[in-house]
Amino acid sequence: MLRNEYPEHDINKVFDYMETVIEGGGVHDDTKEEFFLINKLFASLPPEAVEYGMMFLHGERNLPKSTEDLMPLYIRFVNLLEYLEKIDHLRQIPSSMSTEEIMARSDMTSSLDEHEKPFGKPLLGYKFNLTEDKPVESAEEGEDKEGIHLMNCVAPVIKCADPLATSLFYEKNLGFKAAHLDDETMPHIRLTRDNAILILAEDPIYDYYVYASEPMLLYYEIKDKVKILKPLEEAGKKSGTNREFVFEDNNGLKYCVSQNLEI
Repeated sequence: MLRNEYPEHDINKVFDYMETVIEGGGVHDDTKEEFFLINKLFASLPPEAVEYGMMFLHGERNLPKSTEDLMPLYIRFVNLLEYLEKIDHLRQIPSSMSTEEIMARSDMTSSLDEHEKPFGKPLLGYKFNLTEDKPVESAEEGEDKEGIHLMNCVAPVIKCADPLATSLFYEKNLGFKAAHLDDETMPHIRLTRDNAILILAEDPIYDYYVYASEPMLLYYEIKDKVKILKPLEEAGKKSGTNREFVFEDNNGLKYCVSQNLEI
């Protein structure tokens, strides 16, 4: 049974809590592998399926029949969360404890083994191996399955003296749809049409935007291989739920990896 309170609709905050507990240490060796697998599978789901997962977390069991195939994911999700809550609780050692409290802590410690049993095992046909370059692979030996895409698309950032006038030109003459994003790190206008995306900015600080289904997983994949200019944990604070980070390539080009893309 879960002890903490969680938001009803923001699964990212749940994963943020999980990551914080895992980084604190003292967990099973396969905990991070389990965390990445569950996180990545949720990142591949449509929003309604993620919402059902949050409903399951909050105790709803009367879910639509369409969620039957996802039930193993929901169960593993809650199992990992319960495990990390217990780890978090056991780290807090009172200065004095009653006999009942000592027994309760002992029972909680003993229960960790049951939570750890599925860690690192295949889930929905996928397994996650942190030691390989291709983290998501088929659970069936000798048979590859296409991994979940993290990079969805790349958009160039175009410097222009008057982004609004340029946006109107693209909307009127080329059929683009504009989204004005003044509340992000770099105020800009995003133009979209079909599979084309353009970013207009008066004073750009990035050269490209990379839209990712789950920036955190991409961040951990590349953070030791490229120059990180803005780590994930320091980015996206102004926009709340939008998680982003910035890296630089070998030519000095700056890429902002952003989670949200509404077309």
